[in-house]
Amino acid sequence: MGQDLKWKINTMPKTDDRNLPLMSESEVRKARTFHQSFPQYSITPLADLNAMAEHLGIGRLAVKDESYRFGLNAFKVLGGSYAMARYIAEETGKDISNLPYHTLISDELRKEFGQATFFSATDGNHGRGVAWAANKMRQKAVIYMPKGSTQTRLNNILAEGATATIETVNYDECVRMAAAAASKTPHGVVVQDTAWEGYEKIPAWIMQGYGTMANEADEQLGERPTHVFVQAGVGSLAGAVVGYFTNKYKENPPTMVVVEADVAACLYQGAMANDGNIRIVDGDMDTIMAGLACGEPNITSWDILKNHAACFIVAKDPIAARGMRMLAAPARGDIPVISGESGAAPFGALVTIMTDEGCRELRDALKLDKDSRVLLFSTEGDTDPERYKNIVWEGKER
Repeated sequence: MGQDLKWKINTMPKTDDRNLPLMSESEVRKARTFHQSFPQYSITPLADLNAMAEHLGIGRLAVKDESYRFGLNAFKVLGGSYAMARYIAEETGKDISNLPYHTLISDELRKEFGQATFFSATDGNHGRGVAWAANKMRQKAVIYMPKGSTQTRLNNILAEGATATIETVNYDECVRMAAAAASKTPHGVVVQDTAWEGYEKIPAWIMQGYGTMANEADEQLGERPTHVFVQAGVGSLAGAVVGYFTNKYKENPPTMVVVEADVAACLYQGAMANDGNIRIVDGDMDTIMAGLACGEPNITSWDILKNHAACFIVAKDPIAARGMRMLAAPARGDIPVISGESGAAPFGALVTIMTDEGCRELRDALKLDKDSRVLLFSTEGDTDPERYKNIVWEGKER
């Protein structure tokens, strides 16, 4: 398994860190208060895998299980819903604290704000979250999905009343399609978690929305984690999680490790270049980790990551598949976690680091040992049940 994993310890030059305050505790608290106003809100479980921790030789292993989030089987709705609400608040001159769920869905707000069309690109989870939030808020949603997206994930989005299509291009091209369509549509708005020059406000709101998950996990853990593993596509989730824990534990932050799919490892490529500039990965990005198949980094989160991530890891598909299987059937006494392909990648990477002698150098560099308290985020459940069964039950790679 060691040959399926590469890494780069972060030695990039630091910046003025101007984006770190986006993920301050006060900003994250605003987002969580907003999410708590939803009748569908509940805190998702934190699975303490004590027997697995003993097996791996670490002190504590906790996995945040986002398969329970709002009944949507993934965390992404946290970002999309918050960004859409912040946009509506700004357009109507209100503070987000005055736009809880019951106000957003009211006839009064509909008369005041009207109806916007929210455009987005997605492999499934983000688009489903945007479509769900738009449906609840009585808005419109148009979703573009990259080639290779599954019919099941498309159907989940269509079921929320959105317009959605699977295109013949990759994720990053779908983002450009969404932006172009929004620019030609009256009251058209792009809701995307990747930021580029001139498009930074909404992605920042999305990152803050993700902070709800990090804040819950921090409270549930009840102690400072020594290590946090988090997956990355464009890097918005990773930047949100790393930003939150850096702000929370300013004097002694955890060691933060970012895990990417090998065919879309834009952050890793940036770390390898070591000059602090972004790198873009192009091509089909054929991987089971569909949620991580993004080749163009979020420039806002990249600034946070290059200042505070300790290590960037590249994982091939077998790493994610191993993570899925081991979480589904953990060590005896532990609670199983149904984790999808992108959700299980960090756990698969951790297992490989702790059990493969080819990773001893990395294990030592990260100081992973019997005193380590490791936090991971399983960001999705079986969002494509047939693919999940093929991998976990049938032993296939997709």
